[in-house]
Amino acid sequence: MEFKHISIMAEQCIEGLNIEENGIYVDCTLGGGGHSSYILQKLSAEGRLIGIDQDMEAINAAKARLSQYKNVTYVNDNFRNIKNVLNNLGIEKVDGILADLGVSSYQLDNADRGFSYMNDAPLDMRMNRDQEFSAYDLVNGYSEEELEKIIRNYGEERFARRIARFIVDRRAKKTIESTFELVDIIKAAIPAKARREGPHPAKRTFQAIRIEVNGELEILNRFVEDGVNNLAEGGRIAIITFHSLEDRIIKLKFRELANPCTCPSDFPICQCGKKPLLKVITRKPIEPTEDEVEVNPRSRSAKLRIAERIYTR
Repeated sequence: MEFKHISIMAEQCIEGLNIEENGIYVDCTLGGGGHSSYILQKLSAEGRLIGIDQDMEAINAAKARLSQYKNVTYVNDNFRNIKNVLNNLGIEKVDGILADLGVSSYQLDNADRGFSYMNDAPLDMRMNRDQEFSAYDLVNGYSEEELEKIIRNYGEERFARRIARFIVDRRAKKTIESTFELVDIIKAAIPAKARREGPHPAKRTFQAIRIEVNGELEILNRFVEDGVNNLAEGGRIAIITFHSLEDRIIKLKFRELANPCTCPSDFPICQCGKKPLLKVITRKPIEPTEDEVEVNPRSRSAKLRIAERIYTR
C-alpha cells in the first residue's frame, strides 16, 4: 500500500517556522515526508533537515519522496527522544521544530495497522511496530476500572462506564481480536439515540485506546521542554494537535515556558528567578481554512500553535 498523507496546514507551518535557508530544522513526525518537502524547498544546500519517525514504513516512504535532497538525516525513533537524537548527531541547537501529532492517512487506511474503526483488522494501533504492547493487550488485559478511566479521560466518552463493562463481559466469553468485534461491542453499549447523533460511535473509544497504546499524551510535556531547550535564539517550535487533550497540554506548556515566574502576583519584583524561555506567537491556535477542510476532511479538528525561543539576559 502506498504511504499517503496530506500535509495539514503546510503553508501556515512553513510561514510560522520563519525558515532560514542555512538553518537546521527537525520534523519530529516525518510521516511520508510532506511537511519536510516544504521545509527542504526553503533550505539551501547548507541547510539541514532532521526527520524523525518511530514508524520505519514512514521513513522508507519519506526517503523515496525526498530522494533528490542530500541534506536530510533520517532517524527511526520517537520524538519524545529529541534531546538524545540531537546529542547523538552532535547538534546543540536547531532553528526550528515541527510536530504533527495526527495519525497518518496511511496508518488509518492500512487495515493491517488496526487504527480505523472503518476497516476490519487485528487489534493493533502501534505506531512503532517493534513495540510489544498493542490494542489487543489493552482491550483484553486492562481491568474494567482501567478501561473506563482511559476511555473517559482520553476519549472524553460519556458512556465510558458502559463501554468498559460491555468489553469485560464480552471478553469473558471470547477474546476480542479484531477492530470490528470491538466496534460491535461499543455500538451495543451506546444507547440507540446517542448512536444516531454526532460522530461514529466508536471514534472516541478508538482514540482513547490509540493514545494509551502509544503513550501519546504523557510524552508531550517532556518533548516540548526538551525541544525548546534545543532551540537557538529566535528558533521556533510549531505543533499541530488534533483533539482538545493534546491542544490543552501544548497551550499550557507554552504558557508556562513563556511566563514561568511562580512569585505571588502582589510581589513588586520577581524573587524566584525563573526567566521566560518562549514568546508565544499564536495567542489563539491557527485552524485550517474551509477550502482545506473540504479537500481533506481529516484536517477539520487540527490546531496549530507556534512559539519562539527567547533568551533573557
